[in-house]
Amino acid sequence: MTSMYSPQDVLKDVWWIGLVAFGVSLILTPIMRFVAYRTKIVDRPDDLLKPHAKPIAYLGGVAIFFGLIVGLGAFLSTVPDKAAQWSQLGDALSQFQIGQLIRNPFWNTFAIAAGCLIIMLTGLLDDLFDIKPRTKVIAQIAAAVILVIGGVGHELAPVILKPFGIPLPPKWIQVAISTVGCMVVVIAICNATNLLDGLDGLCGGVMGIVALGFLALAVHLAMYHNIVDRHTDTIRVGLCLAMAGAALGFLPYNIPPASIFMGDAGSMLLGFFVSAMMMLFCQEGNGRWFVAACAVFALPIIDTGLAVVRRVLTGKRIFEGDRSHLYDQLVDRGMTVRQVVVLFYIMAIISATGGVLAAIYLRGRWAVATYAVIAVVLVIVFVKLGMVKPHPHEKKSAEAQDTEQ
Repeated sequence: MTSMYSPQDVLKDVWWIGLVAFGVSLILTPIMRFVAYRTKIVDRPDDLLKPHAKPIAYLGGVAIFFGLIVGLGAFLSTVPDKAAQWSQLGDALSQFQIGQLIRNPFWNTFAIAAGCLIIMLTGLLDDLFDIKPRTKVIAQIAAAVILVIGGVGHELAPVILKPFGIPLPPKWIQVAISTVGCMVVVIAICNATNLLDGLDGLCGGVMGIVALGFLALAVHLAMYHNIVDRHTDTIRVGLCLAMAGAALGFLPYNIPPASIFMGDAGSMLLGFFVSAMMMLFCQEGNGRWFVAACAVFALPIIDTGLAVVRRVLTGKRIFEGDRSHLYDQLVDRGMTVRQVVVLFYIMAIISATGGVLAAIYLRGRWAVATYAVIAVVLVIVFVKLGMVKPHPHEKKSAEAQDTEQ
């Protein structure tokens, strides 16, 4: 198929969205750091999960949030025919025209922004008061429902059903399936990103790379569509730029040794944004691009999968923290934090590049087969290296508790 546009055509009017989000995050992060230290909103070290030498400021996630929100606002300023879109939104709301509403870029963006606010505030509450996992999951479910109401993820049902040859049911059943699927994706991705936030600079850098991988997919899709008429392409490109800018603007203050942490407010927020992007890659009901997005995000998915297996095997609750993640295991084998973070960046780049290239140049089945082989090989390597076993510190801690009892 011949492209209707070049990458320059797609990006020429929107590239600055990433720069704006980057600038806001870069400027606000030291301000949030100052506020955190003044108000004692800090992450205090412990003997197991938090090995840093001194208390480190939280509130980095708040800076990332504002970077994202300003980026979303910048995107809305680039929407073609803004007056017509606003008028359409008003008419759709007043006349309750669902079909028009869910295709309106302003409505889509407002839904994503509302979900971001819910997730960020929930993460911030967890940073401050250590709320129960159930409360976080409820907030994630609420944010997922808002996405579907906002027209993001309502076409997930065909992506789920078509690979199994299942005929599409009536529309209302498709919406129900899409809503449940969106909930599962949001919960899984929010928690996968949260689990990745275990070393200085790790989560922010990997999420920045993931955002750039998503951007490559979004630009490719937009090159073959009429982006003036198809607002889905435009919103995908704009949101990827906002996410990349917000994550990378925070990163200079978080690279080892970090002077501020993003906390759950930032890690869950970035996870929610990733899940929203995955839903946007389903908007045409084609699973090819959803699977490609999962491949780009493969590193956190694999780490989370191994964490769940490890905790089940050791009889722990799934949401209970430990120090046996892939990055912890590498540090325990003698690598420095900087070396592990760089290694994860390299693996994230390989994953993102492979996911994008396979999606673009291979037929759907071959692309899925390629992703599966890579994932299986990685899992086998990690299992052979003993990275599913509990951390030695945890064993000693458990033995000490048994002795005391």
